[in-house]
Amino acid sequence: MRPWQILPRAALWLVVAAVAAAMLMPVIDIVIHGLPVLSWEFITENPRDADRSGGIASVLVSTALITGVSLAAAVPVAFGTAVLLSEYVPADGLLASLIRGSLDVLAGVPSVVFGLFGLTLLCRQLGLGYSIVAGGLTLACMILPTLTRTMYSAFDALGTQYRFAGSALGVSRMAILLYVSLPLALPAVTAGIVLGLTRALAETAVLLFTSGYSDRMPTSVFNSGRSISLHIYELATNVSGGDGAAYGSALVLIMLLGVASLCMHALSNRIQKKFISS
Repeated sequence: MRPWQILPRAALWLVVAAVAAAMLMPVIDIVIHGLPVLSWEFITENPRDADRSGGIASVLVSTALITGVSLAAAVPVAFGTAVLLSEYVPADGLLASLIRGSLDVLAGVPSVVFGLFGLTLLCRQLGLGYSIVAGGLTLACMILPTLTRTMYSAFDALGTQYRFAGSALGVSRMAILLYVSLPLALPAVTAGIVLGLTRALAETAVLLFTSGYSDRMPTSVFNSGRSISLHIYELATNVSGGDGAAYGSALVLIMLLGVASLCMHALSNRIQKKFISS
């Protein structure tokens, strides 16, 4: 290698190492401090003594319910909007421009504004109070632009050749969508759902205004519930001696994100293979 080629390559590797270190150092710190806290009791017991002892069982249940409500509300709307934009509405039409512009505006709204919106409309005007369903629906509004944009990009990237070929063979537009476009776009659609899931799991400000602070085991989606991200915030800021439990909860959150991502991608690959083989 010539001398003048060494410096650019060394600079490139230095930048790569710096980025990798910036990404890995927080994770390594959480693993080092959180691993000693993890135990079966930490996962299966409810918080006790004002969060100074016990585990995070009720927090995990509340997190699962909040995330489930948000995805159940946001994914069908995002999928329908993506299909509408990619299959039925002219890309340069007024309706498509209005929808895309609205999504861009929503994507730039701070999460605390969504929280105030959920507090005013869902908690107070609709009478849902501080509840899991109020938090989940507010989260759905927040992740909707991300889900829709990702799904639309997945369908739009396929181009028009499949639709034209299917139409030439007399196949209906719905059949082309279900049996051609959807299987091909499924990995990207799944990536969008995972992206929305990770944002929902990590969100704090929205749930601070809507889902409440209760660390009791919820029996209904109309109960108040504390998400794991909000629990970490509470332990780190308001609980004396709660740093260890905060690190343990953060490690559990990272593990949840990883497991959810792997499961979604595995399910996507399995469904895609089933469609292609049939």
